[in-house]
Amino acid sequence: MIKKIAWETFKNTGDINAFIELKQIEDIEKKIEQCCTKREE
Repeated sequence: MIKKIAWETFKNTGDINAFIELKQIEDIEKKIEQCCTKREE
Protein backbone atom coordinates (compact mmCIF):
# COMPACT_ATOMS: atom_id res chain seq x y z
CA MET A 1 0.00 0.00 0.00
CA ILE A 2 2.72 2.47 0.93
CA LYS A 3 4.61 1.53 -2.22
CA LYS A 4 1.58 2.56 -4.30
CA ILE A 5 1.23 5.82 -2.37
CA ALA A 6 4.93 6.51 -2.81
CA TRP A 7 4.75 5.87 -6.55
CA GLU A 8 1.66 8.05 -6.99
CA THR A 9 3.27 10.86 -4.96
CA PHE A 10 6.39 10.66 -7.09
CA LYS A 11 4.37 10.70 -10.32
CA ASN A 12 2.35 13.72 -9.18
CA THR A 13 5.18 15.78 -7.70
CA GLY A 14 8.28 14.51 -9.48
CA ASP A 15 10.00 14.57 -6.07
CA ILE A 16 12.14 11.45 -5.77
CA ASN A 17 12.79 12.24 -2.10
CA ALA A 18 9.12 11.70 -1.29
CA PHE A 19 9.28 8.28 -2.95
CA ILE A 20 12.46 7.34 -1.10
CA GLU A 21 11.10 8.48 2.27
CA LEU A 22 7.89 6.51 1.86
CA LYS A 23 9.85 3.42 0.80
CA GLN A 24 11.94 3.77 3.96
CA ILE A 25 8.76 3.87 6.03
CA GLU A 26 7.59 0.70 4.29
CA ASP A 27 10.90 -1.01 5.13
CA ILE A 28 10.62 0.05 8.78
CA GLU A 29 7.08 -1.35 8.96
CA LYS A 30 8.30 -4.68 7.58
CA LYS A 31 11.08 -4.84 10.17
CA ILE A 32 8.63 -4.11 12.97
CA GLU A 33 6.32 -6.87 11.74
CA GLN A 34 9.24 -9.32 11.62
CA CYS A 35 10.30 -8.36 15.11
CA CYS A 36 6.79 -8.81 16.49
CA THR A 37 6.45 -12.18 14.77
CA LYS A 38 9.71 -13.40 16.30
CA ARG A 39 8.65 -12.27 19.78
CA GLU A 40 5.40 -14.23 19.53
CA GLU A 41 7.19 -17.49 18.71
